[in-house]
Amino acid sequence: MSLHETMVRHGHALFRWRSYLPLLLVGPLMLAFREGAHIEDLVGDTAEDIWVLLCFVISVAGLAIRWATVGFVPAGTSGRNTEGQRAEVLNTTGLYSIVRNPLYLGNFITILGVALSIKVWWLALIVSMFFFIYMERIVLAEEKFLHEKFGTVYDEWCRKTPVILPDFRLWQAPDMAFSLKTVLKREYQGLLGVATAFLITEMITDLVFERETMAEWLADDYMWPVTFGVILSFCLTLRYLKKHTTLLRVDGR
Repeated sequence: MSLHETMVRHGHALFRWRSYLPLLLVGPLMLAFREGAHIEDLVGDTAEDIWVLLCFVISVAGLAIRWATVGFVPAGTSGRNTEGQRAEVLNTTGLYSIVRNPLYLGNFITILGVALSIKVWWLALIVSMFFFIYMERIVLAEEKFLHEKFGTVYDEWCRKTPVILPDFRLWQAPDMAFSLKTVLKREYQGLLGVATAFLITEMITDLVFERETMAEWLADDYMWPVTFGVILSFCLTLRYLKKHTTLLRVDGR
């Protein structure tokens, strides 16, 4: 089996199990939390709060790239399926006109924001390397599938469109109008994931490694549990609307 075929095979496996891959980073994360707590002691609470807030904005910017992608695409594409590849339509307009993998770009920026919030440079480097190694193999598997399904149309789009770094000169307006309902229906899990990640990283750093009491932490960092509570309520509402009503349903999406 050639190296390319091996990487494609790995890509199919990684695609199926991608939700569990972050568990491989638990060890480095624990070491990074300890070092991050020491850095927080050195720079002070105010500087640390500003930094973490900036990192939160970075993560939300990554989510925004996903929202700007998903809001313009039709049904049968850009999904969260893990069982296998699927695509009924080839997206080549909107963000897909300037980069072939806008969802992965958004994912990377979102994850990078979380990693940077721990304030340890080598963790951000490890996370970036880990992401691009796994992404390379998943993209190869997806490209093989899309080439077989769409043929020369896909090949021509690949020839002119960058894999992960956007070329804004190639921009083409989306074929469909933006659907906020589609974004709300399909992307609330990512928002909740970011809120959960920042809450947990702040709690681990302050309660476990800085040994603050819960009362001290709630007094100093109340914004994180409040932010999490607001986002959790919002996402649970959207989940209910998605599962039990037709308010978020959009024909063709």
